[in-house]
Order: sequence, then structure tokens, then C-alpha cells
Amino acid sequence: MPIHEDRRGFALLKRSVDLVFALLALPTLVTLAVMIFIANTISNSGPVFFRQVRMGQNGKAFTIWKFRTMTADAAVVRSASAPLDEHRITPLGRLLRRTKLDEVPNILNIIAGDMSLVGPRPDAFEHASEYLLGVPHYRKRLSVRPGLTGLAQVRGGYADNPRAVQRKVKYDRFYIRNSSIYLDLYVIALTFGVVFSGFGQR
Repeated sequence: MPIHEDRRGFALLKRSVDLVFALLALPTLVTLAVMIFIANTISNSGPVFFRQVRMGQNGKAFTIWKFRTMTADAAVVRSASAPLDEHRITPLGRLLRRTKLDEVPNILNIIAGDMSLVGPRPDAFEHASEYLLGVPHYRKRLSVRPGLTGLAQVRGGYADNPRAVQRKVKYDRFYIRNSSIYLDLYVIALTFGVVFSGFGQR
């Protein structure tokens, strides 16, 4: 089979799996949203969801959906080199981050076609714009849909400095060059281990 036909078939299969997964996960999203809404009214008033503009495939901007993990007060978007505002993470938010449940609303982005189940994690648009200028080969990770989980996340952990971002790009380029249903299943399997261990989470 010609390579371009093989890749087209894989892309179709990958999109089909994404949609089936996202639709099956919708009840979980609704249940978590209700539980978090109740918890917020008790200890952390504010919106259930957090939205942020991220850079997706081919550099396209899209709005990502997550459960809010920080205090609801407005904050200036930090630069790519600035440390994480850990003092703003709420106790509930820390639990959501450690278990990665804060990412569950990403399934809305999967349904919309902005994301895939597995792929390079999308960076904030402002951060990605900086990385495009300063991180070698960063642009290559934008050739595919970003993912809810990715090889760089399960193998490299949280990227919060230039060296870590370069490591992330290395993993993402490997994923793109070797993408297959088997590699996706491998990443998904490792993701369960990350959820239970809390590896690489901030």
C-alpha cells in the first residue's frame, strides 16, 4: 500500500477512535462537573471550567477547556520563562492536577476536532509563539493535532524550563515520525500509570 494511503487510513482510524472515546467519556465529564460545582460552592467559589487559548495544528489558535485548578482571581498571562503560580493552586485543584482529572474537559476539544486523544500537548499560544522563535524544531510538533495525553508527558514530565521544552520537542518528534495505533496504545497505557503515580504533575 502506498505510504500516503496508509497514513490517510491511520488518520481516519485515529479520528474515529477519538470520537468514540470522547462520546463515551461525556457522562464522566458531566458527573465530574456537577461534583466540582458543588465542591466550589463550599470551599472555592468561582467557575467550574477554565478556558485558555492554545496553539494547535499548523499554528491555529483554539480555546482549550479544563477544570479550574487555581483561584478565580484574574492573573496576567505569565511568560514562557516564568515559574508556575503554584500559590494560586487550590487544594481541590492540586488533587485534580495530580490525577489529571483537570484535563477531562479536553474531550470537548476532541469532539470539536481541535485535539486528539494522543498527540503533543498544546502550549498556551503566547508560550508557543516564544518557543517557535527560540526552541529548535518546535514547529514540527505543530504538524499534527495536539493531544489530551502525549509521549512527552508520560516519559518526560512537566516542561517548565528551556531544557525541558527541548526534551518535550524531542519526544514529540519521535511520536510524529513513528505514529501508529500501537504507539497510541502504548502512550495511553503509560498515562494510567502517570495518573496513579502523579509523575510529572505540577
